[in-house]
Amino acid sequence: MESDKPSALLRTIARHPRSSVQDVLLLTGAMLGAVILTLEYELFSFAEELTLPERQITLEETMFLTALLAAGIVAFIVRRLSEERCDLASQIALNREVRDLREMALNDPLTGLPNRRAMLSKLAEATGPRSDGHSHAFFMLDLNDFKRVNDVHGHAVGDRVLQLVVERFRAASRPTDDLARLGGDEFAVLVHDAGRDAAVTIGQRFINALNGDIWVEGTAHRVGVSIGVTLIPEDGVTTQEIMRNADTAMYRAKEAGASSLEFFDTVAGTGVRRISSA
Repeated sequence: MESDKPSALLRTIARHPRSSVQDVLLLTGAMLGAVILTLEYELFSFAEELTLPERQITLEETMFLTALLAAGIVAFIVRRLSEERCDLASQIALNREVRDLREMALNDPLTGLPNRRAMLSKLAEATGPRSDGHSHAFFMLDLNDFKRVNDVHGHAVGDRVLQLVVERFRAASRPTDDLARLGGDEFAVLVHDAGRDAAVTIGQRFINALNGDIWVEGTAHRVGVSIGVTLIPEDGVTTQEIMRNADTAMYRAKEAGASSLEFFDTVAGTGVRRISSA
């Protein structure tokens, strides 16, 4: 750590050349001022006797000049260290601000879930060159009868219902799953390393999560969920394909009129095939 201090000091000088030059000039001026005062007012008798071979600078004179030089050097170093601390504090504040902005850009403020942009990034990772050919399932979930909650009870109650729905969805999902809010009452889940059978089981858990009433301010609210599922890579290999096909399956599930789950099927002529409903 001690060996890092000189290099840190040099880096600080390089970042603040103007103030460093000012301090050097100030120190030089102070030393010159001391010499001029000595010559003008004979503050030190050695000024007139420096040409005499037997003349030696006294201890007091040496101590004064040394103290003056040391004070200037100390002031220079202290200012550079102060600037280093200011630079570090500014960098920490900047990093914190960047982190906060990144979180704001990738998270939904109401539910605390990742947002659409974050989910698109996860899908890109799952289908990118580093995906290692693993199979995944992508769920698009849309709440049933949620519009009625907003229309009858107001958006404040609707927001609270959404927050409670998210709590249930969190409990239904696995720790390795990516749950996100796409917007409004639409959510998405990326289930890693899962085939059709696992997707049916997990999808049924999301449906069951909303079987009970959701209580807000003493009023019971009943909402369901329509789920469209796209298997990766069977039903899509790009983010756009996966989102579009899951959206198609989800709207087909909505036609059931109750909580249901639909898989997108590129072989079937209708484009979707019902797997489970409740």
